[in-house]
Amino acid sequence: MLFRQLFDANSCTYTYLIASRSGGEALIVDSVLEHVEQYIRILDQLDLKLVKVVDTHTHADHITAMGALRDRTKCVTVMGDRSAADVVSMRVSEGERINIEGLSLDVIFTPGHTDDSYTFRLPDRILTGDTLFIRGTGRTDFQNGDPEAQYDSIFNKLLRLPDDTLVYPGHDYKGETVSTIGEERQFNPRLQVSGATAYANIMNSLNLANPKMMDEAVPANQKIGVSQGDDASAAWGLSADDVRNCCLDGSYLLVDLREEGERKMYGVIPNSVHAPYTELDEFVCEGGLLREMVKKAGQHIIYYCAFGERSALAVQVSEVMGLKDVYHLIGGIAAWKAAEGDIQKM
Repeated sequence: MLFRQLFDANSCTYTYLIASRSGGEALIVDSVLEHVEQYIRILDQLDLKLVKVVDTHTHADHITAMGALRDRTKCVTVMGDRSAADVVSMRVSEGERINIEGLSLDVIFTPGHTDDSYTFRLPDRILTGDTLFIRGTGRTDFQNGDPEAQYDSIFNKLLRLPDDTLVYPGHDYKGETVSTIGEERQFNPRLQVSGATAYANIMNSLNLANPKMMDEAVPANQKIGVSQGDDASAAWGLSADDVRNCCLDGSYLLVDLREEGERKMYGVIPNSVHAPYTELDEFVCEGGLLREMVKKAGQHIIYYCAFGERSALAVQVSEVMGLKDVYHLIGGIAAWKAAEGDIQKM
């Protein structure tokens, strides 16, 4: 496994670049906007394809690079299902997995620092975001933070993991890089408490100043989605009613870009075919299955995904590769369901 821990000195943020091998797929966790060129350089040097960029929560101390990396690489943006971000490609819940070639991250919902905080687990390590630090914990006094919820997240979820589980935090202010669950249980001063009330008393008495970038970062990090109302996308964006009407005469092919787990959990639009977004190049290149299907049948493609971001990007990718008259469902399957469109369970 390739595992790179990168550091932003201004916000003391750790970013993680993870892949199973050189030349394979990669994901980035908790990116910082000012370091986009650094990430792109490392990806190029290691011959990696960035397929997913993930945030553990809505950050208040820096602006995420999720949108910038999506625009540069057409990667999938991922956040937890409690996030207030306007549009992300995928929203994940506790118990689900974030998959790329050769590895998976288990999703653990760990509210407390914020109400949309998540931890991601690999077999031997966890990425704790701002929930659990090395010899500390993330503050709980803004963005719907809750010290008792954080106590529950730490004591009833994270500290139940094996003692040798490596802890990689979202920040460090003292030069530390990694710890273990066993070390934190024994040496973290905020965890030497008798219960949730005692922990809450500690957190409520910190009296910390707000992050310097809070007023700028939080709104920016909630507005990271691809705008589906732009002039460029309006030409190929279709409402749920438009899609329903287009599919009546068989001249359009509905293509589901979501991953298999999403399809099983949320169902599919009847009579659609599956082409995962991360493999789209193979489907629409010369000789690719989708390209040949629509050419043979004289059809046009309508892409759909969860919320409309991947499908909007898929239109752009398809047009670059020479496919014309390609469309997408604005708002994804969520909009389809809201319009009472038929759903088929898998």
